[in-house]
Amino acid sequence: MLRLFIGYDPREAVVYHACVNSIVRQASQPVAITPLALKNLRSYTERHRDGSNQFTYSRFLVPHLTGWTGWALYIDGDMLLREDIAGIFELKDEAKAVLCVHHDYRTKLRKKYLGARNEDYPRKNWSSVMLWNCAHPANRTLTPEFVQNASGAQLHRFTWLGDELIGELPKEWNWLPDEFGANEHAKLVHWTLGAPCFREFADEAMAEEWHRERRFVNTPDER
Repeated sequence: MLRLFIGYDPREAVVYHACVNSIVRQASQPVAITPLALKNLRSYTERHRDGSNQFTYSRFLVPHLTGWTGWALYIDGDMLLREDIAGIFELKDEAKAVLCVHHDYRTKLRKKYLGARNEDYPRKNWSSVMLWNCAHPANRTLTPEFVQNASGAQLHRFTWLGDELIGELPKEWNWLPDEFGANEHAKLVHWTLGAPCFREFADEAMAEEWHRERRFVNTPDER
């Protein structure tokens, strides 16, 4: 059973459902999918006021939510799988506490969806796809109390870990078409500036794939 946690914000619920459909439609193994919705997290109180969505900080609860056991994947909701999700789990490395794509770029847009500020910072977007080694001792730091009180810089820059514990995933597993352009080899597409469900981002690079996935969700298959 592959364990997967997906960021959920009710203001853009449609992207969560399209993302889930793209995963289930292509998965070769059973997948246990948990939406990270704040109202479901009774052990956690969101105290931050600077997040652009409701899962900006709760994503770091994944090791706690698994009871610090096994492996689990976290991804943002504004994503689409283009290949079997099992492929990313094949990249596990027991020596690492977490694996992610090591992006190094400067954004082209200072405001993203729903008017949220979009600042450049070290390790930007590393935390949008995280393959967690939940049992790694270093991740025991990530209690609800720690996440509640930690700053965005502490969490999104992985400051509780030494650099040697942060493994690297290929960029195809967190491709940003609205920043980098289209990529036919991308395995996971992430519209970080704004998902195509928003009018101003409806025609971004590779957006036609998202619109097709939404049609799969909304339209009965009559074959």
